[in-house]
Amino acid sequence: MRRRRLAPALATAAVTVVLALAPAAWSAPQVPADKPQVLSRWTQPSAASYQEWAEAREHRAAWAAYAFDWSTDHCTSSPDNLFGFPFSDACARHDFGYRNHRTAGLFSAAKARLDLAFHADMKRVCAQYSGPRRKSCDGTAWTYYQAVRLLGIS
Repeated sequence: MRRRRLAPALATAAVTVVLALAPAAWSAPQVPADKPQVLSRWTQPSAASYQEWAEAREHRAAWAAYAFDWSTDHCTSSPDNLFGFPFSDACARHDFGYRNHRTAGLFSAAKARLDLAFHADMKRVCAQYSGPRRKSCDGTAWTYYQAVRLLGIS
């Protein structure tokens, strides 16, 4: 008879402990406090910033705690490889900057820098060419830059 009374009491105690611990166990993980600094570091116009972002993109699972938005539509409605110039990675980093700065509430302060970084990324693509091909690439990069500078909102 004593066992029958003890079992419900133990079950009640176990449920109480689980419920007391539940909020800590079920709460969403905290995003690291340095997320804005990491985001800023990965969206500067420098080649080093681009390389750091590209490395992180390659190993994005390691950055899961930061909850970055890695999605991209590349160059939106513009061709990713207009005239054969491969700008899709520059567009992907630009999307990364726009989307994540917008989510963080930092877009207005960062937009000009993000657009400059986009232009710098495309100019680095153009640096592999010479002569008229380079001039054509630089002109295309300038056109894309002007479009996002004036019209970029997403």
